[in-house]
Amino acid sequence: MSDDRKTRILIIDDDIGFRDLLRIHLSAAGYQVQVAEDGVTGGRALLAQTPDLIVSDVNMPFLDGFELLSLMRSDATTASIPVILLSGRSDGDTMAKAVDLGAADFLTKPVTRDQLLESIEACLARTRKGRSKPPDYGSTPPV
Repeated sequence: MSDDRKTRILIIDDDIGFRDLLRIHLSAAGYQVQVAEDGVTGGRALLAQTPDLIVSDVNMPFLDGFELLSLMRSDATTASIPVILLSGRSDGDTMAKAVDLGAADFLTKPVTRDQLLESIEACLARTRKGRSKPPDYGSTPPV
């Protein structure tokens, strides 16, 4: 990542209010933000202009966050982009699936601004250090 440009974050969420709130918070924190309303639109956006990080809802129409992440991890051009998944479900199966698919982090909605910014910075720091592999959470939930 070059220091002469802002970090690009792609937000993918079908809830327009939540998506706009995330956009406002992340823009105010100094990130260049792009938004998409579902996984299909998000997939097109990430191919058009590769983001440094993606924040995606799990439950969306057409292509959900798990499906998008799975497709990204199977493509060499998108495999190393960190993805933070968001979901209203916090059960072990949902979190385990996120980790198994290679999510950089998993946050349960409602997520606070501080939780999101902390997760983004941690994911970006790991990426800067060259560790694209997600952390091993063991039996402890990621956040």
